[in-house]
Amino acid sequence: MAKLPTPNTAGPDTVRAMPLDLFFDYLGVRLNGPKAADAKAVLNFDFGDTGGKYLVELENGVLNHSADRQADDADATVTLTRDTLNDIILKQTTLADGISAGDVKISGDQAKLEELVPTSIPSSSGSTS
Repeated sequence: MAKLPTPNTAGPDTVRAMPLDLFFDYLGVRLNGPKAADAKAVLNFDFGDTGGKYLVELENGVLNHSADRQADDADATVTLTRDTLNDIILKQTTLADGISAGDVKISGDQAKLEELVPTSIPSSSGSTS
């Protein structure tokens, strides 16, 4: 039997319309567990006054998040807008370009964020392999 690619059921409009709680759930489901198996990161996300703050933890190939929480001992704090996050996830820009443009600010260990990004952004075929 031929192996067909997994369809991408979350198009750009769907991703943009998701509340952040659902968005982080979506990333957790889309996470490439085997690729993320050895990654470990504790990240604070700050989306400003209108977007709130989230604690995101990656460990053992599992992504968990908590709204309105921040870790005092986080590996990094990432400050960006929801629009910028959408653009990165939808591959309309890269994390590096967002940082260069000043749209993404990272305090702490940037490498920890870079561990998360490749394991959670779906490929254009909808598969995370």
